[in-house]
Parts: sequence; C-alpha cells; structure tokens
Amino acid sequence: MNIVLLESLGIPDSLLEQYAAKLCAAGHIFTAYPRTGDTARLIEEARDADVLMLANMPLPGEVIRACTHLKFIDVAFTGVDHVDLLAAREMGAAVSNASGYSNDSVAELTVCMALALLRNLPQVEQRCRTGGTKDGLVGQELRGKTVGLVGTGAIGSRVAQLFSAFGCRIIASGDHSHKPSTGLITYLPMAEVLAQADILSLHCPLNDSTRGLIGAEAIARMKPGALLLNAARGPVVDTIALAAALQEGRLGGAGIDVFETEPPLPVDHPLLHTPNTIVTPHVAFATAQSMEKRAEIVFHSLDCWLAGEQINKIL
Repeated sequence: MNIVLLESLGIPDSLLEQYAAKLCAAGHIFTAYPRTGDTARLIEEARDADVLMLANMPLPGEVIRACTHLKFIDVAFTGVDHVDLLAAREMGAAVSNASGYSNDSVAELTVCMALALLRNLPQVEQRCRTGGTKDGLVGQELRGKTVGLVGTGAIGSRVAQLFSAFGCRIIASGDHSHKPSTGLITYLPMAEVLAQADILSLHCPLNDSTRGLIGAEAIARMKPGALLLNAARGPVVDTIALAAALQEGRLGGAGIDVFETEPPLPVDHPLLHTPNTIVTPHVAFATAQSMEKRAEIVFHSLDCWLAGEQINKIL
C-alpha cells in the first residue's frame, strides 16, 4: 500500500520513524509531507495514495476525488468535519478517526479556563507586572458552582469528573442524548441547563443540529453573569451574539479555544476585543502526551485496516 501522511502528527521524528519502519518492513510505502494549504500541491502529494493520514488540516473533496486509488482515510483527530465525507463516500474510501486521544487534555484546559476566568487570572497577572494590586479583582471559587454540559461523550464525561472533584454540581442537556441521570450528572432539558448553569461548557460534535446552537436566543436564556466555555467546535456558537453579550456584560466571561476558522484569527475578530475573554488558538487537544497517544491510535487503526478489520469507524 502507498501510505501518505499529509501533515505532522506532532510527535518526535524518532517516533514517527519507528512507525514508518514497521510499515516499510511489511512491504508498504510510507511518505510524510509537511502541512500545506495549497490545493494543487496537496493533490500532487496525495493522488497516488491508497491511504491518506492527516490530523486537522482541511481535506477538500477536490483532493479526495483526485485520488483514484484511495481506499482509507485515517484521521488523527476526533472530529472529522474538516474532511469531505461525501467525496470519501463517492470514492468508496473508508474513514476512521482517533477518538479518545485528547480526553484528558481537553478536559484539563476546560477546567483551567474556568478557574482563570473565576480568579481574573489574566487581569491580576497584568496588574502584578505593572505595579498594581488586586483592588477590584477579587475572584470567585469554583466550589459550589453549577456546571452545565452540552455533550457528555468521553470528553464531556471527563470534564464532569474534574469539575465534580472541585465540588461543583453537574447538569447536562438531555434533549438529544436521552440519557438517564447518574450520581454524577443530572440530565435536564436544554432550557433548564441554560437557566441554571453558572458555567456552560460545550463538548458536542458539529453537525446540523448543533451548528449555531448557542446563539442569541440561547444566550438570552443563560444565567446573568454565567461563563461560556467552548472547546468543541467554533460554529456551535454564534460569535456575533456571544461578543454582544460579553460587551454588554450579560455574560460574565468566556473561554474560547475554537473558532469559525482555524487560527491565526483576523485582528478584527470580535472575540479578540471582548472583556473577560480568554482565547487560545485551538490548543485544548495539544499536549505531548495526547500527541503520542493519537499517533498510537491512528497507526493502530491503520494496522487493523490493513489486516481487514476497521476500527474507530466513521465511514
């Protein structure tokens, strides 16, 4: 098989060489390229591949349809909305993801953002650097807060565990999941989650039912002064509506790791100019440990597919 890796997996070269050597020893061809946004170049790199491997770079249908030998797309990422699945289906290509690799890393950054917002961390750090004091910036404790989750898959469930350890009450939307309440999570209608949550944390996939889910209407239902955390997908939130709520002080703050497009963001992006907002350039998944874990998952998926058994199946 001609196996082509289209971008770095964020692991040491020595580890990638070990994976490549194992494939080559089995008679396969393995080629790795640096990431590119040039479609023509991407087609040239991918066109003869039987297997394409990538992380979160966009893989448009134009590229997929140019790969006449393509049989398998191995995605080293949880979400696959950056891959044209319609084109993959047209070409008869199987698709697998690497679900589970970043459960801890995303959950930990989510809690980190909540703590930073509650304790005014960016502001007090700047005050200290400029000779100021804490005056007017006394924070709040996480303990006793109600955390509302939208999405309680592997990542959302881990977030629930971490917030619970801080003494939070955990509620979650049951509108789509239809899950029974547990000792850790109480499932409620979405309207109740919005109304009760001191912190609303998003961990749902991006699809037709979640695109724009947190818009002006949902934000208006949220508890005054609540915090919004988004480490899911940018388009789940209406950025303009969120920015307006932050500017007007209806929400107490936001921690945003994902946007409509991948960073770098334009300098006039609304959330770069709102108060009490922590923005990070899509890094929730990115730790040394998660990068090695996802490489392990994605190469194991490849081994299984080569052996005739697809795991982590999307298509």
